[in-house]
Amino acid sequence: MLSLLISALVATALASALIASQFSAGTTVFYTIAGFAGTFFLVGFLVRKKMSKAQGALQESMQAAQGRMQRKVQQFQNKPGGNVKQIQRELEMDQKVMVKRGLELTKGLEPFRKWSLLTGRQIATMRLQFYYQLKDFDKVDEILGTCGFLRGPMMLEPVAVAMRMARCYKNDDLAGAKKVFKRKIIWFRGDRGTLLYGLMSWIYVKVGEPDEARQLVLKAKEATGADTFSRNWEHLSNDRVKSFSNAGLGDEWYSLGLENPPVVKQQRMRGNGRNPRGF
Repeated sequence: MLSLLISALVATALASALIASQFSAGTTVFYTIAGFAGTFFLVGFLVRKKMSKAQGALQESMQAAQGRMQRKVQQFQNKPGGNVKQIQRELEMDQKVMVKRGLELTKGLEPFRKWSLLTGRQIATMRLQFYYQLKDFDKVDEILGTCGFLRGPMMLEPVAVAMRMARCYKNDDLAGAKKVFKRKIIWFRGDRGTLLYGLMSWIYVKVGEPDEARQLVLKAKEATGADTFSRNWEHLSNDRVKSFSNAGLGDEWYSLGLENPPVVKQQRMRGNGRNPRGF
């Protein structure tokens, strides 16, 4: 990338000047390495400083949108008798607008891609999650198709890994899902592996391998201590496969789009509309 190229040019020029001045080999090597490192970190600092403005704009946009959605939920909760389905539709629309705006703002990071290889991977990671939320799985698969050594989105968070596993399952690539799980689960200790354990055990159940699911759920129960795995282990151990459920994993689980969250039932007020006591 450009930062490496500039650092190499500075180091080469410095080495040439030191050699021409007949400095000792040790001194030449020392100052050449120091010049390369100093230039690399200086350029990196200046680039990060400018890049932080684009990242800040993206973060502020997301936080502002989330704040508006939270206020809308609070207003709904303070007014009993509201239409639950309507507020759900409004929140879904607001979320789509927020995500699309986020995608648009990632374009502001593009100029920094040429300065650092990691910048390109950061952009790919953000876009992967945005497109997944929009359920644009063609784009998701396209981004995941670039995965490789120092390429594609970074799999540093359980959610990103789970998205990749979920797409393997949806594309009938069970071997791929197993491979990703085995490679990544070792990096997520304790409750950080909860989502991955839940997803892989769910996949085993769906493909008709309940014994594999039971063995994995036992490991998950010991590794994370989550109640969901304790219940699922009991269900699988007593041949109650249909009772297997990851609902206890909450929003993280439903964000994968493999199952729909339970419908919230609207509470009806007793009595007539004018007097809540019914007199």
